[in-house]
Amino acid sequence: MRIQGFKNKVVIVTGAASGIGAAICQRFAGEGAKIGLLDMDQAGVKVAADKLKGAGADAVGIKCDVVNEAQCTSAIGAVIELFGGVDLLVNNAGITQRSAFVDTNISVYRKVMDVNFYGSLNCTRAAIGSLIERKGSIIVIESLAGLTPLLGRTGYCASKHALHGFFTSLRSELRDSGVHIMLVCPGFVNTNLQTRALGGDGQVTAHPQSVVGKPTSAEKVAEAIYKGALNKRHLLVLTPVGKLAYWISRLAPVLYERLMARQVREELNR
Repeated sequence: MRIQGFKNKVVIVTGAASGIGAAICQRFAGEGAKIGLLDMDQAGVKVAADKLKGAGADAVGIKCDVVNEAQCTSAIGAVIELFGGVDLLVNNAGITQRSAFVDTNISVYRKVMDVNFYGSLNCTRAAIGSLIERKGSIIVIESLAGLTPLLGRTGYCASKHALHGFFTSLRSELRDSGVHIMLVCPGFVNTNLQTRALGGDGQVTAHPQSVVGKPTSAEKVAEAIYKGALNKRHLLVLTPVGKLAYWISRLAPVLYERLMARQVREELNR
């Protein structure tokens, strides 16, 4: 069933200071939503919130490290207290990793999982009571890496596959509550996420990013997410390359692995 709109609805977005998160905030604010921006970058989230308020939106920016359960509970509680509840939670905050498994410390996997997986759980747990009460929605910025393999991203893929398993299962649990869950798989997007990718030693890597197809913009992703939220989509796979990759991986998984590995290696050798 299609939602009529988000005017005066309360939208909370994690990782909201930049990239896809900031674009989502701007898109929903443009439709009259009240926005709670959460990000561990205190200065950045304040700038993003002030920009929205300068454009006439009701918005609040709160410093929140999604790895910290207490901070998630406090931040989301503050938004609920200010605006009266939450109608949409967008679990967007995340980090990535670029390194071969044989060269990667186990601590890197724990860090990626803490942010990408447990960060989403922490925020969802904090908001779930209000979401059930208001029959709201949860949007999870997953990735094609949550549906398909990706060479050199074992930690990132593991965290995104975990998100997919958890939130599709949670959707089943919440089916009779009126809460909707949409998983979004953007593919490659031009944001600063890749400039902070972790290497095998846990430090930001200088290893170049390899991409398949032409990266899309955060604004295009936000537009697709807005339309998907209106139509209560369950799974949103973006870009023609992303859709093709999804179906090849489903219908011919061995072929997909070979094509993906060859493409990534060609990108690395350029």
